[in-house]
Amino acid sequence: MTISVHTNRSALTALQQLNKTNDRLADVQSRVNTGLKVQGAKDNASTWAVAQGQRADIGALAAVKTSLDRAQSITDVALAAGETVSDLLTEIKAKVTAAMDPSISATSRTAIENDFKALMRQISQTVQDAEFDGANILNNSITAGIQFLSNADANRYITLSPRNLTLGGGLITFTLGANLTTVAMATTVMARVNASIDLVNGALAAIGSQAKQITAHNKFVSKLQDTLETGVGNLVDADLAKESARLQALQVQQQLGVQALGIANSAPQVVLSLFRS
Repeated sequence: MTISVHTNRSALTALQQLNKTNDRLADVQSRVNTGLKVQGAKDNASTWAVAQGQRADIGALAAVKTSLDRAQSITDVALAAGETVSDLLTEIKAKVTAAMDPSISATSRTAIENDFKALMRQISQTVQDAEFDGANILNNSITAGIQFLSNADANRYITLSPRNLTLGGGLITFTLGANLTTVAMATTVMARVNASIDLVNGALAAIGSQAKQITAHNKFVSKLQDTLETGVGNLVDADLAKESARLQALQVQQQLGVQALGIANSAPQVVLSLFRS
């Protein structure tokens, strides 16, 4: 073996190995610090590209969920108001039935008439107040339905159909002008009240079905988000248990490499012993 003070092959080899160990140690430390085994395109281009695509879908699904949450809130408000209207119609029927009694006095009929009018005004107020985020599907302000996002590509929708619960709007067949001043008038109103009860309850059933569909799809979107996030994690997350073991092993290798480099660097000192007298 040639001993030279100009070229120290052993030191160069030890230095190369130490540099490799330092590079690997830096990679492992980065994985431990970030929790990611694929942090960018240079780590694994194909895996990073797939993960980025899935992250984009996750972000889009967050917007879908926001849209569905709004739809759910609108239906919840509409159902609460609609059920109130249905209860008020039941009360109105009781008042109309009482007004059909030919034996009641004029004073009693007037009192019933006043209650009847108050209940109708309450229906109108309830329908007008059934609004969430500017949307009211009960007061005939929306006629074409509202579309809400249902997928990440924003090319499919869930449509929420409006129902007109205003007085005289079709489902409620009587108006604020109806009165119970005579038995004949009360009898006419009764037919309309009965029809209105059936129509309103049918409309509420339809809204309830749509609300159930929206809720179910909202839950599906949440599960899909979780699944995609898990999938991205499987692609890019580091196994910290393995990385911890690698970190300790590389730290030992680094220390050994430093010692080996020190030994290699001390080899030329042997030359001095050759020239001692």
